Amino acid sequence: MAQHTPDETLSLLTRLSQKPGVQSTLILSRDTGAIVRTSGLISNSTTANPNSTLPTSNDSNGADSYANARKESGIHSAEDVASAVWSFLSSAGKLVDGLDKEDEVKLLRLRTKKNELVIVPDSKFILVVIHDTPPA
Repeated sequence: MAQHTPDETLSLLTRLSQKPGVQSTLILSRDTGAIVRTSGLISNSTTANPNSTLPTSNDSNGADSYANARKESGIHSAEDVASAVWSFLSSAGKLVDGLDKEDEVKLLRLRTKKNELVIVPDSKFILVVIHDTPPA
């Protein structure tokens, strides 16, 4: 698996975040799924540090508690996305292990009607870029 220094990871994320249509970016800890850094998404916790928070499941009441959330895109908070990405990556890893124990996930790309998520697992971090789905 590729090894990047924190500076290289941040540089990569900065380059990716400047592409047209990018809504938000996240760097998650590979070990825990904790949010290391995020841009474009807000935290649903008023006390959370946007550069160091843990993914949490969103309760239905919390979704309305922050004004800048992207409700129209279905993405509510950095914690929601981090938790969902962590779960998706874990499931994909189990699938790959079931197919070939010596293989590993290198890239996940998920396209919906409204968004596309590009997830790049690294040895220390998980890079996530969320952008608008290009018109068909």
